[in-house]
Amino acid sequence: MFKARIVSIFVGFCLSTGAFAQLQRPNFIVVMADDLGFGDLGIYGSTLIQTPNLDRMAAEGIYFDSFYASANVCTASRGGLLTGRYPVRLDLVTDVARPTNEIHLAESEITIAEALREEGYKTALFGKWHLGSRLEWYPLNHGFDEFYGVLHSNDMPDFVLYQDAQVIENPVDQTTLTQRYTAESLRFIEENQNHPFFLYLPHSFPHVPLFVSDEFENQSEAGLYGDVVETIDWSMGEIFDKLKELEIDEQTMVIFTSDNGPWFEGSSGQFRNRKGSSWEGGLRVPFIARWPGVIPIGSHSSEAAMNIDILPTLLDFADVPLPDERTIDGASIRGILSKNEKTPHEKLYLFNNDRIAGVRSGNWKLVLESWYRGALPSFDNPNSYYGPEGLLFDLEKDPGETYSYTRENPDVVEKLRNYLIQGQKELESFVLPDMWNRL
Repeated sequence: MFKARIVSIFVGFCLSTGAFAQLQRPNFIVVMADDLGFGDLGIYGSTLIQTPNLDRMAAEGIYFDSFYASANVCTASRGGLLTGRYPVRLDLVTDVARPTNEIHLAESEITIAEALREEGYKTALFGKWHLGSRLEWYPLNHGFDEFYGVLHSNDMPDFVLYQDAQVIENPVDQTTLTQRYTAESLRFIEENQNHPFFLYLPHSFPHVPLFVSDEFENQSEAGLYGDVVETIDWSMGEIFDKLKELEIDEQTMVIFTSDNGPWFEGSSGQFRNRKGSSWEGGLRVPFIARWPGVIPIGSHSSEAAMNIDILPTLLDFADVPLPDERTIDGASIRGILSKNEKTPHEKLYLFNNDRIAGVRSGNWKLVLESWYRGALPSFDNPNSYYGPEGLLFDLEKDPGETYSYTRENPDVVEKLRNYLIQGQKELESFVLPDMWNRL
């Protein structure tokens, strides 16, 4: 009886002082821009686009300069982020999800939302889904309690706005989409301030066509594209203000990234090419994380990581086991975030659709193929101008992938090609004729 009385007093004290919130699992907010380039933020070198809130987020947390999307296009990359698995395992690599095709995330896959909801989290998605363009494939069937947003890209037909399963706007007024996604996010955060939550905010922009509200029109030196990005930066400021207002800032981890490199506009920074390619500009994306008291302020990492690492990282911080009976390709980067440790990856595979187009290991990257003028030149066969070994780049010395060092580093080439063979077998990725016999 005495022990029970002590427990009751302690719980009452916690509830009255707000200390009870510290006993909860952490909250998670993952924000993803659509087609935002590595060089489009101030922290990554932009001089024309002003992003004070994201720059401050980096200064108060950590930013990576070797973070990769798991695909060079939208749908596959989003699948990789939410499941922790290479998109080739998800059957999401033949095209992006459209109203005219059957591509969607299978219900058998386990998303971050499903894994956390099983442990009592409230979950919501406000923004662009793009993992199935039919209502039966929408977010509420993949672990999300709430959905406010669109099923696919804004350049596709049947672009309508949903509130859960109900169409609430057709056609969509795209000029205020970012603000409305933000308003829903703020409401959700406030309603769940005393309950652990996972908020996924995948913006529709700066994917084209571009739209902006009157408030942000003609504000950026980078034209309409810059106006759109600065609206997203405003949104981040609103989220941080809300977390501080509710005094849950120190309980909440916030991540910001992009689904792939920039398309027709936007900056890849110092990196080569853009969306759709296997060069760094198509796959290397911003990654910023902030969590006061857990992620040291002013941190920076050049360790290689990928958006498939987000699921295992969040589950690790929440003390939730990984989904069983399936391969999780990502790894927890908790050590990088909180202690500036090394990457948990020996190698990362970079894809063109179902084919491994490149392998990243340490500072080295072996490139096997990339799109050029509608064709797919291979650097990985005896008839290639470059021979049968591929192009080897030292990304520390030459981040722009300007010069190949295949000749000078045969041991590195052999190591990465062995990784390639391993990945092609394990992932049932495209294999060139007699590849396995040649090595």
